[in-house]
Amino acid sequence: MATVNGFFEVDRAGDTLVVTPTADLRELDFQGVESGAQAVLRQIDDPAVKNVVLDFHRTDYFGSTALGFFVRLWKRVSGRGGRLAMCNLSAHERDILRMTSLDGLWLLCGTKEEALRGTAG
Repeated sequence: MATVNGFFEVDRAGDTLVVTPTADLRELDFQGVESGAQAVLRQIDDPAVKNVVLDFHRTDYFGSTALGFFVRLWKRVSGRGGRLAMCNLSAHERDILRMTSLDGLWLLCGTKEEALRGTAG
């Protein structure tokens, strides 16, 4: 597992990139979140990466910068026929997705294993 700009850890599971935010992705940390997001997006350019799983087991909150990053990730992988899944979301993070109507866009899973299975099919 590699740490990217202190905001994300990245690991591979076959053709899936597993991205784990290491802390809440708040707007006060805009520059760091954006810098980390750019580094993760560069890894998505690897043709061996088809899917992305975002694992939120270390967080409770994300802001609009992070939501924009998630949309960019989704567009990049879905443009290649891949899938994006999220797992281990807190109740607060699920509320944010519901309020922004993004909860129906991605596969929301309880565990990382479930998310990996959901992106594999």
